[in-house]
Amino acid sequence: MIIREYRLSDTEEIMKLFYDTVHEINIQDYTQEQVNAWAPENMDYDFWHKRLQTKLPYIAEDNGEIVGFGELEADGHIDCFYCHSKYQKKGIGSKLLIHLENTAKLQGIKRLYTEASITAKPFFQSKGFSIVKEQQVERRGVMFQNYVMEKYL
Repeated sequence: MIIREYRLSDTEEIMKLFYDTVHEINIQDYTQEQVNAWAPENMDYDFWHKRLQTKLPYIAEDNGEIVGFGELEADGHIDCFYCHSKYQKKGIGSKLLIHLENTAKLQGIKRLYTEASITAKPFFQSKGFSIVKEQQVERRGVMFQNYVMEKYL
């Protein structure tokens, strides 16, 4: 497995990975209504294409297949961080997070933070993140619980 920078041609595969992971993994902790609002069936390709060009995620690739992606912003915010639904608990998230942490250190970022889902909270806790607060957020008119979490490097 390699970690590489985002390419424009990755958009559709990233969108599918995001949709599948939310609907196959996060459904364990959220309702069908919530996952449908989080990752709707009719996702907007142009929106995602522009978003990914702005966020420039790091891509975990295994034998030519995208198996995860994570976004690191200049202020240390980890926005999207997803591993393929068929590749959970195989070390992909760990390797991707180590890459984000090393990149952050090189950029002089001292603190990482994220809004972790109920599903992702144990992963981030196991990697040294602590919970700042539990919160309710809204997506497409539907409320969700997640956790603001942080880690000092």
